Parts: sequence; structure tokens; C-alpha cells
Amino acid sequence: MELIRGFHNISAQHKGCVATIGAFDGVHHGHQAVLQQLMAKGRELNLPSTVVVFEPLPREFFSPHEAPARLMSFREKFAALDAMGIDRVMRIRFNDRFREMGAMPFIRKLFVDGLDAKYIVVGDDLRFGRDRSGGFGMLKDAGKTYGFEVMDTATLKQGEERVSSTRIREVLAESDFALAERLLGKPYSISGRVIVGQQLGRTLGVPTANLELHRLRSPLAGVFAVEVEGINGERLKGVANVGTRPTVDNLPKAILEVHVLDFAGDLYRRNIKVIFRKKLRNEIRFDGLDALKAQIHRDIDEARQYFAAIDTGN
Repeated sequence: MELIRGFHNISAQHKGCVATIGAFDGVHHGHQAVLQQLMAKGRELNLPSTVVVFEPLPREFFSPHEAPARLMSFREKFAALDAMGIDRVMRIRFNDRFREMGAMPFIRKLFVDGLDAKYIVVGDDLRFGRDRSGGFGMLKDAGKTYGFEVMDTATLKQGEERVSSTRIREVLAESDFALAERLLGKPYSISGRVIVGQQLGRTLGVPTANLELHRLRSPLAGVFAVEVEGINGERLKGVANVGTRPTVDNLPKAILEVHVLDFAGDLYRRNIKVIFRKKLRNEIRFDGLDALKAQIHRDIDEARQYFAAIDTGN
């Protein structure tokens, strides 16, 4: 899959496509319905599919401290779109210049002069342009003028559950990983490359693999029983902490630390996926490293008991 980095990197080969635009945070079942519709139209018209996303997300730009937690980093989103079979992702940098662009100039710049889109599919709640003045109706009218077709998609429901990124964040905050999996179409996970940490876990006898979250806020916080992929082709069991390590250094930004059970190898620089299965407790501050170490071992015991019960069907 190809990445187009901004308007200035659109070339002649990118013109003529079917396109969609949105946050696509989580690439959940609702997003997948939009993307499947887009790719089906692309096959019908013999045109490549292009997904347009913003970085940072507009709400992160306007109110970084109040923006909702991201389900996915951009790299995870790119990988999920690639796995679905999307041909191209266009990443637009959201900045002060862009925020002042009117809705109709944006349509012309992106979909007409830029991508020369022939078919556009969008969610029914799409808003764009200065002061969020653009929406489906304006895009539909522009299509009549410039010669592209526009289709909207209603919000997907599973039973009585509305499938949306907002709902999935709520479900994750409640640690309902089974429902999150049904809404996402896959278990909730965080992926990334293992970085070099302070090696405190090794000092405590529980070495950890540390991952940066690459988002302003995490939708999860606390200690979890997890499974880990990306190690010798196996799915291994582990315990993960998502937080700021208040007992040790009270980091300014949360990180993900994973202790893989019964594994002694070197994970630095490996790309791994951490799949969240059960919340064990909240992250709290302990009175010294000895108390922290004792609790970590209790967490490991609880995780082992959870996985043992799963493995035996109890």
C-alpha cells in the first residue's frame, strides 16, 4: 500500500480514484463496511482506492488536552488499512493554514484538482472545512458540479449496539474486552517496536518490553493479563502495565510495559502486538520498590490463574 504524504506529493499517477475521508480510529466494523463498499466500487470502475486521514486528528489539534484517547497510532491504522486491501492512504497534516481552509476550497483542492476522485463514500456524520461548515450535502452538490458520485453510509449497528470509535473507547474504559472485540471485529491490541527502557523490571526480577504509545492519551490504564504476538511465531501470555509508573518516576506520558511469562530472550527492537484480555487492577503508587515487586508477582500469579482457567475451559 502506498502512502501519499500531503497535497504536495500528489502526482499524475494518483489522479483518478475512489476515495473516502475520516479518522478511521480503530478500523472497526463500521469503518470496514465503508471500506468494503469503497473497494467494491473501485473494482467496478477499475480504479484504486484512496483513504484520506488527518495527522494530527483535528480534535487533537484544537484541544490536545481534551481530545479523546486514540484507539490506534497512525502506524497501526496504516497497517490495518493495508491488511484490508486499500491501495493508498493520503495523510494530510492538520495545521493552522489548513484549519482556515473553507469547505468548498477543500473539496476542490483534494477531490477535484488533487485526486480527481470519481466516487466518494463517507460516513453520515462527516464534517469538514473551516468551522466544520462542510458536510455530506455540500459534497453531494459539488459532485454534480465536478462530475463525481457521492454515497453516504449510515452508522452500523450490531443488535442494539452502535458501532463507533466513541462507543469502543467507553467499552475499553469498562474493561469489557469481549464486547470491544465484537465491535472492532478483532481483539483490542497495541502494537509497536520495543524500545530500550531503564531496565528496572530486570532489576526486580521481571524484565519488561517497553513500547511507546504514539498517541496523546491511551484508552486503557492499569495492569492487564495479555497475549503477545511477534515472538518466534507464537502467541505468548504475559502481564502488561499501561501507565506512568508513579512508584518509580511518574512519567509525563503513559507507556506500555509487558512482562512475557516464561520468556527470557531479548526483545529490543522487535515489533510486537499486545492483545488485552483481562484487567487485573488499576495502576497505583506503592511505598517503595519492595512493595511494588511483591504486587507484580501477585499480578503474575493472577494472570497465570486467568489463563489456566481459559485453557481448561473453566
